[in-house]
Amino acid sequence: MDSFDAVVIGAGAAGLFCAAVAGQRGLKVLLVDHAAKVAEKIRISGGGRCNFTNRDLDPRAPQKYFIGANAQFCRSALARCTPNDFIALVQKHGIAFHEKHKGQLFGDRSSEDFIRMLLAECEAGNVTRWQPCKVERVEHPGDGGYVLQTDRGPVRTRLLAIATGGLSIPQIGASDFGHRIARQFGLRLVEPRPALVPLTFHGDEWAPFAELAGLSLPVEIAVGEKKERMAFHEDLLFTHRGLSGPAVLQISSYWREGMALRIDLAPGADVAQALLQAKARASRKLIANELAAFVPARLADAWARQDAAWQRPVNDASDKALHKLAERLQRWELRPSGTEGYRKAEVTAGGVDTRELSSQTMEASKQPGLYFIGEVVDVTGWLGGYNFQWAWASGQACALAMAAVFGR
Repeated sequence: MDSFDAVVIGAGAAGLFCAAVAGQRGLKVLLVDHAAKVAEKIRISGGGRCNFTNRDLDPRAPQKYFIGANAQFCRSALARCTPNDFIALVQKHGIAFHEKHKGQLFGDRSSEDFIRMLLAECEAGNVTRWQPCKVERVEHPGDGGYVLQTDRGPVRTRLLAIATGGLSIPQIGASDFGHRIARQFGLRLVEPRPALVPLTFHGDEWAPFAELAGLSLPVEIAVGEKKERMAFHEDLLFTHRGLSGPAVLQISSYWREGMALRIDLAPGADVAQALLQAKARASRKLIANELAAFVPARLADAWARQDAAWQRPVNDASDKALHKLAERLQRWELRPSGTEGYRKAEVTAGGVDTRELSSQTMEASKQPGLYFIGEVVDVTGWLGGYNFQWAWASGQACALAMAAVFGR
């Protein structure tokens, strides 16, 4: 039987980094993944360029960027592995990068650069990697440690880290393995759900807007009331079935079934005043044409078609009709019927309950030697590199804790 100090299951962002750090601390590490290709989620992230962190992240206030039953849980790990720390590693490997938007850092060339970097770090730690390798069963014998029954034979390890991610994007191999292991050892789960996901609407309700599929524009989008209100200023994308784009992906993490979205399609503008001024000038332009100064023409046309009072020249419209149009445009309220599900979700919210884990080490409090890191944990970040930073930070926290077990 093969024997290791630590086994990491899941060769994604958190698993690769954890294995690399633990190996470089002198542990004999095995990294296992059921997929033939390593780090598929890194490969497809950021449009193939990998949005690897966000330099705006403040580890002292994780609740600004992360959700979960206890958003403060990730504070310790993020404080010990900051965006600047990971940037330093990227620079050490000579990977060029740039800031695209709101602190979001992307590689200049390809996500493959980051995968090669992580594999090189694993090689520097003499990490053994088995891929593809299916873990059929995890056992915890009475003599301590863990025995993994795999399709390459049994493996014994003192320490076991679960880094198998969530349920999102099943077409690249996502599974509930991590959740099943948590249940096996009696750990509670926060109900998983798709996050950073497009939202959908009933067909009849969406019919007037389906023709706008592919149209994008900057908006303010909000959900919730008063202290619970959450809002983002990002780009919105119309789809055949509903709404997507960064604005909707962000707000989807806060949306729950039955909640209404409020969208300002012309943020920063006073559309009512502009239309009334056009009327005062006796403009004979159609309302849709005046509206096109604030939103794309296709949207202006579709919007005006919703009401016969809006399908006329501005100078022939009533003040009431113009106010109503502007109000609806800048406070568009609509209720999604659902989401596009895990197939289109970038991450999975929920997962292993953070109350079951040490925020310092990621170890299960009631199951010594068992750790959970990355997306499998109930920590979900905003769009824009935050989830990758959690992967690096939780992976490092786990690796350093495992090394400490061996006095390394």
